[in-house]
Amino acid sequence: MAEPPRSCDCFVSLPPGSKEDHVIFGKNSDRPRDEVQEVVYYPSSSHAPGSRVQCTYISIPQAEHTHAVVLSRPAWLWGAEMGANEHGVCVGNEAVWTKEPVDPEEALLGMDLVRLGLERGDSAWAALNVITCLLEQHGQGGACREAPEPFSYHNTFLLVDRQEAWVLETAGKLWAAQKVTEGVKNISNQLTIGTEICAEHAELRAVAQAQGWWSGEGDFNFSAVFSPDNPPARMEMAKKRYMGGTALLQQHNGSVTAEVMMSILRDKASGICMDSEGFCTTGSMVSILPRNPDMPCVHFFTATPDPSRSVFKPFIFSESMRSVSMVMSPQYGSDDPVRTQPRFQHQVDRKHELYKAHQTALTSPVSLRKWRTKDAGVSLQETMRYLESQCLEEIEAMLRGEIEGQELGDLFFDCVDAEIKFYQ
Repeated sequence: MAEPPRSCDCFVSLPPGSKEDHVIFGKNSDRPRDEVQEVVYYPSSSHAPGSRVQCTYISIPQAEHTHAVVLSRPAWLWGAEMGANEHGVCVGNEAVWTKEPVDPEEALLGMDLVRLGLERGDSAWAALNVITCLLEQHGQGGACREAPEPFSYHNTFLLVDRQEAWVLETAGKLWAAQKVTEGVKNISNQLTIGTEICAEHAELRAVAQAQGWWSGEGDFNFSAVFSPDNPPARMEMAKKRYMGGTALLQQHNGSVTAEVMMSILRDKASGICMDSEGFCTTGSMVSILPRNPDMPCVHFFTATPDPSRSVFKPFIFSESMRSVSMVMSPQYGSDDPVRTQPRFQHQVDRKHELYKAHQTALTSPVSLRKWRTKDAGVSLQETMRYLESQCLEEIEAMLRGEIEGQELGDLFFDCVDAEIKFYQ
């Protein structure tokens, strides 16, 4: 049997692809299987002129104001695999390799750019401009996993807000972007932008022509020009996932909801819910972005591996929002292996409370029987999935104006707390 494809997957549905007048965003983050993904909240903040911010490897000038963000991220780094901000902007990234060589020097990670775009952009287009400007100034590079063995890549991004989506694909400091205003779209670990370029690096075509990758005549096809002649096996195998994701979106085109998006992220037949050798889906996110600006955006996170065996918990920005320590990993300060030189020479335990409870439920023989086996007709997994569906129904009813919204600041905390208690 051929090895299953390994990659992340990002999805978006815009009306009329969505059932309601909502934009629906989703992402599975596929990472090394022992990597812990935490969910962290940072409030909006003002910063002194001239101050700097330390990203994963390098520091850059800080913005005078940063937006409130919620991030799902590998616990060892500064950036994020995916997240949202208080203005209803969602961003996710994908690894990609191109004809431009990967810079071995430490610079901004693609995951740093995800967070920077969310902290500084109040729309998908604004976040795209933040990312491309920082990419051109500082470049992208550095180890992309917590290990001494080198593993680096370039990035593609899906940026979404209440009105539109942008696909941003990069090759070193070069980039091209495509605007999506309706229907469904997905990206995986490959270049997808052809001639439908809506914005680009000022020197993109000149570099391609100077390198002999493009004749300078006829249509300029970004994917054809910059895709590597001999792509890594990871990129080739990702084509299956990309096609599977496209097929699932088309199957539900016109009826996509948050529940449908969750079912796509849980799909194992396509490889989208991934479990392959040393990699698996370590975190998942789904967001509802109502076109009506008076309605709140709702962001669902698992904070645990494998969405088919995890629960999506809702997060809504509010004035009473607080961090949830149960999904935040321990901190190691200056002794953290990502901060010591040389990096990643030892390992630390990054498991947060929910991660531990979830893993125990899936690995302990007693807990596993409780998870799978029906007791009085209902297994623990069925119970958790039922509660998730009930929560979805109430939130969608609230967004339709059928019921009044309750105090939302503690919603994510309450759901995480309830999940941990279910596992005990």
